[in-house]
Amino acid sequence: MAAAADRVSSAPNKPVQGEALHSEDQVRPAGSATVVLAMAAETAELQFGPAEWERLRSISRPQQRVLTAFDDASLPLLADAEILITSWGCPTVDDRVVAAAPRLRALVHAAGSVRAIAGDAVWDRGITVSSMADLNGLPVAEYVLAMILLENKRVLESIEEFARRRDRPTGDWYGDRLGNYGKTIGLVSASRIGRRVAELLRAFEFDVIISDPFCDADEIAALGARKVELDELFRTSDIVSVHAPLLPETIGMINADLLARLRDGATLINTSRGKIIDEPALIKELQTGRIRAILDVTHPEPPEPGSPLWTLPNVVLTPHIAGSKGVEVRRMANGAIDEAERILTDRPLQFQVPPERRHTFA
Repeated sequence: MAAAADRVSSAPNKPVQGEALHSEDQVRPAGSATVVLAMAAETAELQFGPAEWERLRSISRPQQRVLTAFDDASLPLLADAEILITSWGCPTVDDRVVAAAPRLRALVHAAGSVRAIAGDAVWDRGITVSSMADLNGLPVAEYVLAMILLENKRVLESIEEFARRRDRPTGDWYGDRLGNYGKTIGLVSASRIGRRVAELLRAFEFDVIISDPFCDADEIAALGARKVELDELFRTSDIVSVHAPLLPETIGMINADLLARLRDGATLINTSRGKIIDEPALIKELQTGRIRAILDVTHPEPPEPGSPLWTLPNVVLTPHIAGSKGVEVRRMANGAIDEAERILTDRPLQFQVPPERRHTFA
């Protein structure tokens, strides 16, 4: 895909990075608030199509350039900015950037975690921060649901097995392990995505259990699940799905001891971050053949070329596709525009990040 800086889009009134616009492209709405986009040019092209730019023009005066860096040439463009919409590829909004934007009221992140985006200066000046992490989590939860349903039916496992047994009757390959009815699904963390997975699982006849030290039993019961300790979750679940945020205290939290507690035939799903699992311990357990794993994330990512994860028959690897991809990234762009409109009309935000969670919001 050509970056926006490489050409003038044929879409009407679509701003592009690094190009002067024709005079007819500079029509401004009645509103006086200025919105500036800061992200990689490719990201802007994926997330903000003609419809999204038209929405921005309907509520504000969008800056006609997408800032791909905060340098001496771009910082003056922040002088009138009231809302900064960021996304993937945006550098940290640090004290230098904040100083260049004296009117800045809000930073709205059209992607997930804001920890690497909103520097201390943003919080110290009291600038409102909002993140579309909840929206980015929707396709992750959908991926997890799909994998749970397929895995309980052993669909992924049976594809190659079916081909190997082409000259024999199908038979009952998996016995009483096969099927979704009554299975125990363990969710590690009642995070935003963990909660969405629990919500989706309500439609099925599962026993859902959740381990989260920051949620009490009543809060987890409201999600349609039971609160258990982490060791019990690993010992009793047919499928364990990891949804903990990556924090210093969660690195390696899924360790050899917990992995050894998984029952024979259990499956571990990870769509969170690879570092949360002790990968050498996981590989060692997988090499016994007694458990399975579905990994959308690893550490490193992708695995080293010689990693056993590529060849183990009881491992399904996907290339970090659970999160928003393709058309799904437009959902976050529109969510960010919705949030900007709330800011400009003095309405409560839907996805505001509390300042006290600035270091833990994933």
